[in-house]
Amino acid sequence: MANTLAALSKATADAVEKAGASIVRVEGRRRLPASGIVWAADGVIVTAHHVVTRDDGLRVGLPGGSTVAAAFVGRDPSTDLAVLKADITGLTTASWVEPGAARVGELVLAAGRPGAHVQATLGVISALNGGWRTPAGGHVDQFVQADIVMYPGFSGGPLINAEGVFVGLMTSGLVRGMSLAIPVMTVGRVAEALLRDGYIRRGYLGVSAQPARLPEPLQRELKQETGLLIVGVEAGSPAETAGLMLGDTIVTFNNQPMRSMDDLLAALADPAIVDAESSIRMVRGGLVQTQSVHIGIRG
Repeated sequence: MANTLAALSKATADAVEKAGASIVRVEGRRRLPASGIVWAADGVIVTAHHVVTRDDGLRVGLPGGSTVAAAFVGRDPSTDLAVLKADITGLTTASWVEPGAARVGELVLAAGRPGAHVQATLGVISALNGGWRTPAGGHVDQFVQADIVMYPGFSGGPLINAEGVFVGLMTSGLVRGMSLAIPVMTVGRVAEALLRDGYIRRGYLGVSAQPARLPEPLQRELKQETGLLIVGVEAGSPAETAGLMLGDTIVTFNNQPMRSMDDLLAALADPAIVDAESSIRMVRGGLVQTQSVHIGIRG
C-alpha cells in the first residue's frame, strides 16, 4: 500500500510540474490575480472572462518568474473565455486531451498560478455530458464537472489529468456553485474567433419568445408539437424590419425546427448567418407562412 501511495503521489506531483510550464498568472483585476493557459508559443494566453475586468494595464506572470505586459484581444462572456497576447515568444504550449477521452471517476487536478508558483488540488471528474448552453447563451461542446476545490485565483487555469495533460479550462463563473471545465473544442473555437475578429460574431434577430403548443392540425402538418411564440419585438430590430409581430409563432429557422429558445439561440450562434438573409417559417392567424429576414450582428 505504501508503495502504491508513493507512486500516486509522485505521479500527481510530476503531472503538476509538467503542466506548470504552460500555466501563467493573469493580472487583470484589482484584487487577487487569476490564472491562464498558454495557447500559442508567441504569447497567446486563454483565461476566464470574469477574471479580466479591465482591457488595459494587463500583465502576465510567467513560469520562469518574470512578468510581462499583455494586450487584450477579446472576450466571450457567454462562454466565460478571454484571450490575451503577452509580449513574449517561445512559451510552452499546453498539451490537451483528445475530445471525448475524459472519463467519469478519473483522477484530475485543478491547477493555477495566482501567485509566483503553481498551486494544485486533487479530485475526480464527477459528471460528463454532451454539449450544453450556458445561462448567458453560449454553446459549450461538452459538460465537464469536477468534484474538486478551486482555490481563489484558480479560474482560467487548467483541469489536468494524471499525466499532466489538460482536460479543460477551469471556471467558477458559468454556473454558481459548480467547478466546470471548458473543453478544448470550445476553447479553440472561441480563441480562434477572438484572434481573428476581436469578438464573437452572433446573429441578431431581436425577439423575445417562449415555447407554445401548436394546434393539433398544425402539429400533424408541420410534424412538431411546439413552436416559439413571439412575446416581444425590439424596435428597429431585424425582426421588426421584416414584419414579425407579437403573436407570431416561429416553427422553423432556415428549415431547422424551433421548439425552444435554445434552438433559436443555437441558430443565431452560427457566424455564417450574420448580415445575410434567413428564412423563417411561422404561424400567423392559424396560417403557415414564410418570411425572409436579414439577420443583424450582436457582438
